[in-house]
Amino acid sequence: MKEFSRADRIGSQMQRELALLLRDAVKDPRLSEVTVQEVRVTRDLSHAKVYFTVLDKAEAEFFTRLLGKAAGFLRRRLGQAMKLRTVPELKFVYDSSIEEGQRLEALIQKAVSRDNGEDDG
Repeated sequence: MKEFSRADRIGSQMQRELALLLRDAVKDPRLSEVTVQEVRVTRDLSHAKVYFTVLDKAEAEFFTRLLGKAAGFLRRRLGQAMKLRTVPELKFVYDSSIEEGQRLEALIQKAVSRDNGEDDG
């Protein structure tokens, strides 16, 4: 069984803490629409990529900028909550994997239905 590295454990804890901070501590109510999907922390714990989604993917760029402006506040609050000596620098990235998965699923369904239609004829 593979053990999780320290960076993985910190990333999972950061994901939980960020979700709570976005829901409860941030003054901008629009940020409560953000769902934190994953946090990947570098091995040296200096940087963290925060992958997030929002309901309307057309607003992804807007929320990326908004989260970038709130990064300092979030980083400070993470440091208080997690009691880390150094808190990784946060970089927010829109996670398009859900839309990509849905697109691929639609393509597969289309191909299967086309194959079934050709077999019947």
